[in-house]
Amino acid sequence: MGTTSCRYVINATGKGGETYHTSCQGKQELKKWIEDHQEKLLLDELKITDNRKNPFLKLFSLSK
Repeated sequence: MGTTSCRYVINATGKGGETYHTSCQGKQELKKWIEDHQEKLLLDELKITDNRKNPFLKLFSLSK
């Protein structure tokens, strides 16, 4: 796999059943997107993937 230009990938579900899929370059952009869309999202259904995280650590990360 090659490197990608986006660091974070966001998958979320909205309160009206909408599905959100977007990507962000950095942590500030990620926080801003979440703040801008917080009232529309089900925060329990928010999934953020860090593409730079070591694949070995992904095996041991805790998921909800």
